[in-house]
This record gives sequence, C-alpha cells and structure tokens, in this order.
Amino acid sequence: MSINTLFQFLTPKDKTFFPLFEQASSNLVLLALTLHEAVNLPVNERNELFLKIEELEQKGEEITRKTNLELSRNFITPFDREDIYSLITSIDNIAGNLNGAASRMKLYHVDKITKSIRKLTEINLEACQHIDIAVRELRSFKKIKNITDACTKINKLENKSDNVYDKAVAELFENENDAKNIIKYKEVLSVLESATDKCKSAASVLESISVKQS
Repeated sequence: MSINTLFQFLTPKDKTFFPLFEQASSNLVLLALTLHEAVNLPVNERNELFLKIEELEQKGEEITRKTNLELSRNFITPFDREDIYSLITSIDNIAGNLNGAASRMKLYHVDKITKSIRKLTEINLEACQHIDIAVRELRSFKKIKNITDACTKINKLENKSDNVYDKAVAELFENENDAKNIIKYKEVLSVLESATDKCKSAASVLESISVKQS
C-alpha cells in the first residue's frame, strides 16, 4: 500500500469540497450547453438564454466563493490546497469566458452566427463535459485512467479549437470589408477560443491531482 493510499484510507471522507467541485462542473456544463443552444436559435430567441447564461455564471462565482471560504475554514483537505484553489478557479475562468462570449454577441449585435462560432461553442461544450467526467472521479480516485483520458480529449479539443479559430479569422479578414464587423466577430471568436484554453488549464490541474494521488 502506497503512502498516498494509506493517507486516503486514514483521512475522513470529505463531505465539503467534492460536492462543491461537482456543483461547479455541472453548472459549467449547463452554461456551455445553454450557449451552444443560443447560437443555434434565431436572433429574437437568444436573449432569454443569454440571461440564463449570466445567472449560471453568477452561480458559478458563488460556488467558487464558497469553496475558497471552506479552504480558509478547513485544516484537512482531500488534496493539496493549492490544487483545490487552482481547480475551482480554472472552472470559474471557463465560465467567465463563455459568459463573455454571450455578452459580446448581445452587446455587439452579432445577429448572424457563423459556422465557426457554432463549432467553437460545440467544442467548448464537449470539453466542459469531459471536465465534469474527470471531476466526478475525484471522490474515489478508483478510476484515474478516466481522469487522464478525459484530459487527453480536452487537450485534443483545444488543438481543434485553435485550428477553427485560425481559419475563421483568416476567412474574416479575407471576406469581410466592414471594419466594425471584423472587430466584433474577432472579439467573439477570440473569447470562445480563450475558453477552450481555460479548459486545457483545468485539465492540467486535474492531471496534476491524479498524478499526486496515484
């Protein structure tokens, strides 16, 4: 029996942090799903979903606040304190970027949704779903391969997002003559691509935790 396994056996089962992680990751998936649904709706049907995204992002911020508060209250944590902080912060950052994309679409009146925007929201949704899968394996650490597999898929999705973004920006500069349209569409594409970067950051944290606990 390894030292880490022995420590996990002797440490009381956590009833504070794992529920918060799972609340954060499930909230993130719902936010990403709502954004993907919004960009596939007619313009006059999006506002309600954009408002829901704002509410979900605020809910995520509250979960992050509670997690950090519990960190200050609890001496014993299920794994390294810095990893707990990094994990909950990385999830919060993803939510912030996805909400930022929705806000820009609404603020800049991005009425025509391009295939690239839809593809990036789809990639982000898939990446968030894999984050949720990995987060739910943290309770037991019995299937660490599920965590590493999810992280590998997230990294591949981030590479795919880069390619979609680069191609979309190139086409934007080639085909769009209105400078205002170039700016507003590039802003939306950039924030969506950044969200996938944040998913990769979350995957790095999850991989680090799994290595330390294996």
